[in-house]
Amino acid sequence: MPFLFSLLVIALMIGALIDIITRDSALVKHLPKMVWIIIVILLPFVGSVLWFAIGREYGEAGISIPRVRRAERPTATRTDVRPSPPADTRTTEQQIADLDREIEEWRLREELEKRRRDGDAASGSAGAAS
Repeated sequence: MPFLFSLLVIALMIGALIDIITRDSALVKHLPKMVWIIIVILLPFVGSVLWFAIGREYGEAGISIPRVRRAERPTATRTDVRPSPPADTRTTEQQIADLDREIEEWRLREELEKRRRDGDAASGSAGAAS
């Protein structure tokens, strides 16, 4: 039985040390990380229990999701924020003028396409008459 208790204490100490080392310094409460490491090594059971009870910061739900400070949060991997649409800096008059040019361009394209179709039909009927 003492052997099993020793294994559990060692496992708890190793888990606490790994958690301390991998945790961001901003998420460590009350003492610096190095002091927590020394406490856990010198007092394995008490230090580990103290670390998990008061030394680390938990997420809002009480689970061990580390919170990242806003300045360090990568923006490229965030899926909850949609990029804002590009801002149009043109005035209303410029937008209307651009739309008028676009409408005129489409009208001219349709006219060219109609002339091509009429030209193809005329040359096709002239070739059939010969």
